[in-house]
Amino acid sequence: MKTFAFIDAANLFYGGKKSLGWKIDYQKLATYLKNKYKTERILYFGGVEIHTFRYSYLDNGTVPLEKLENHLNELIKDQGREMNDAMLLLVGRHLQRVRFYRKLKKFGYELYLKPVKLYEQEDGSTKRKANCDVDMAFHLMKEKDNFNRVVVLSGDGDFLPVLKHLKEENKEVIILSRAPRTAKEIKQFAGSNFRDFEYLKFLLKMDEKK
Repeated sequence: MKTFAFIDAANLFYGGKKSLGWKIDYQKLATYLKNKYKTERILYFGGVEIHTFRYSYLDNGTVPLEKLENHLNELIKDQGREMNDAMLLLVGRHLQRVRFYRKLKKFGYELYLKPVKLYEQEDGSTKRKANCDVDMAFHLMKEKDNFNRVVVLSGDGDFLPVLKHLKEENKEVIILSRAPRTAKEIKQFAGSNFRDFEYLKFLLKMDEKK
């Protein structure tokens, strides 16, 4: 049975260790998906901060990480002395995120990354967000003839129409998501094919550095 995995990072991993309570080892996650479900491809959808990097969504399906890393390095090199400590720390943190994504590529993840955008809230504050739902739904439909089974790492109820269609096309759909962040209708749809990501803690937890 040909199996693909689709990861909605914003839904599954939102808040990171602070939200989940433990740090995920993504190499272990890739190994788990391959061993447990014989997953042939792991498609990962998420956001990345690009600062002043010029990126055309019309010309690229994903943010080019190597070019972005070079851009951020040059930014720190050329403007680092002019930045205040908070900004320098922020750019450095985003550079680390790019390097983290490059590690994911080495682990076998196929990355589909969108620039994080700022959205103004009604109270005047701003919120950072990268909406990848449409991209993931598109690729689920685009690839549907290439898999018999799909493991969806998301509990977002917006995916329900696509997941129902895949099931109607005789695709087996497994939902691997955090129970508290999974929409009720997704749990009802998946039934016995729902797996709570929280129970994988002891398999996927990052080992503490000694």
